[in-house]
Amino acid sequence: MAEQLAGLADDRALLGRTSTAERVSDILRSRIAEGYFPPGTRLSEDSIGGALGVSRNTLREAFRLLTHERLLVHELNRGVFVRVLTVEDVEDIYRTRALVECAVVRGLGEPPYALRELTAAVTEGQVAAVANDWKALGTANIHFHRELVALARSERTDELMRSVFAELRLAFHVVDDPRALHEPYLARNREILQCLEAGDRRTAERLLETYLTDSLERVVEVYRRRVDGAP
Repeated sequence: MAEQLAGLADDRALLGRTSTAERVSDILRSRIAEGYFPPGTRLSEDSIGGALGVSRNTLREAFRLLTHERLLVHELNRGVFVRVLTVEDVEDIYRTRALVECAVVRGLGEPPYALRELTAAVTEGQVAAVANDWKALGTANIHFHRELVALARSERTDELMRSVFAELRLAFHVVDDPRALHEPYLARNREILQCLEAGDRRTAERLLETYLTDSLERVVEVYRRRVDGAP
């Protein structure tokens, strides 16, 4: 927890003088999406509030917002915890991803597309793979899909998917071999990017649909074994 709190202290500057529960929830959501708080982690009001320099009431409101987004859960007389997902949660996350991400690619219109940030996410993944940092590769993979969604230029869609991608990170925590999960998709991210660079959104959508189906099967297989105790 000390490492996580140190990271939060670095985020304190983001709050500025206009600290709000929404900004606190944005910071905590980002930290969850980046893997700082694993599922089941108890979030201490005193420690996190002190690291961010916010009041107890502000922090509680931020917790409430993230509970509404299904990232946290409040347990009576025990406190607030990062949520542990069920297999059904994981399936629903991927169902949402397929509906939104494929629709974004399908609706891109005529090329060229603004792919700078998508390209940066692929590069981020390549750097992580060279460093054998598989947690960072998982984060880069989430960044790739976040930037893919951002191609729609829709604030509402971006907001919806921010919490979905944070939930996805909670699922990734359960995977016992992050390299086996994330490394194959680095090449597939690059392939989708190349299709979009060529203006071929139809092939990109087809690749993305298969990609999400394969990823769901892999994550659910591991999840059933680790969370549900299936043989």
